[in-house]
Amino acid sequence: MTGPALPPIGERLRQARLARGMSVRGLARQVDVSASLISQIETGKSSPSVSTLYAITAALEISIEDVFVLNATPAAVAAGPTQLATAIATAAVAAPVHPGFPGSATSPGPTSQGLRMLQRQRRVGPVVAQGEREVLHLDSGVTWELLGQLPDTHVDFLRITYAPGGSSSGVGVLMRHSGTEWGHMLTGQLTLTLGFDTYVLNPGDSVSFDCSTPHSYANHGMEPAVGVWFVAERFR
Repeated sequence: MTGPALPPIGERLRQARLARGMSVRGLARQVDVSASLISQIETGKSSPSVSTLYAITAALEISIEDVFVLNATPAAVAAGPTQLATAIATAAVAAPVHPGFPGSATSPGPTSQGLRMLQRQRRVGPVVAQGEREVLHLDSGVTWELLGQLPDTHVDFLRITYAPGGSSSGVGVLMRHSGTEWGHMLTGQLTLTLGFDTYVLNPGDSVSFDCSTPHSYANHGMEPAVGVWFVAERFR
């Protein structure tokens, strides 16, 4: 897969943490992981699992969409929706290769409110070619590709791939996060643990549930499991 070049996910999470004025140890306490793991994720020495990524974004009060966010200058963030829309439209036209995440070495970090304002104004599409998808590579062989996004919405529209042996979290670990989830399997086989129940999803199968129900995914097969997922997030 050769999508637009995004800064490492750890750098984007670090900038979001700094925008919140939160320390590494403070974030680790909220996510219930070690400070060492947070540092390794932020420095690119380790990738978060799906469950850890959801926990981190919840603690930072950002959405999964925000992890894909385009660059904007502090002035654009502070100026308001109209200026943000103009800045984002300009960036989208200027290059398929996205600049750095807000708060990179050339752009001091905006507030988390500014990040959410930026995200609400962003559009991905209306057409996203296969080779132009923004891609996130997570731990345990999980890949997320952003298929599209509309301004003023909080829906993650993703093509999700679980490599053989891939999983959303550690063995026996279930995750919970805000929102509702819909998925449709394209190829391969994916095992969904939802509460006390276990389901095997095959090509053509669909699933939908409230994300507050503890759940996890795992690919126990010999080929990649690929599906299209929608996650509608709820915010405080």
